[in-house]
Amino acid sequence: MIGIAIEYTEKVMDHFMNPRNVGEIPDADGAGTVGNQVCGDVTNVYIKVTDGRISDVKFKTFGCGAAIATASMTTELALGKTLQEGLAITRDAVADALDGLPESKLHCSNLAADALHAAIKEYMAKN
Repeated sequence: MIGIAIEYTEKVMDHFMNPRNVGEIPDADGAGTVGNQVCGDVTNVYIKVTDGRISDVKFKTFGCGAAIATASMTTELALGKTLQEGLAITRDAVADALDGLPESKLHCSNLAADALHAAIKEYMAKN
């Protein structure tokens, strides 16, 4: 089998090699888990909410470098945002913030944004 080289931006590599906000929040106000059956990646996002804003956000990802980088960037984009602003973070916004992703890895940005949305929706359902 021949491997295919994938070109990543400096920002993707930085967030992969130095991911931000990794971990769990044991007493999270909301948690979301999203997986992709095609590639086997899974992302969990945990949020704390204070005065209607995402005051803390952490992630755990089982997946490729792009999945880790997009989860890291998603948490960076979400921190300090209102719940509505968090729900407005799209896969395209995540990919743009990373200066782009290879076409074959765009599905990875789905995981993090969707897991964030699931965590926010869980919080909203409980409150």
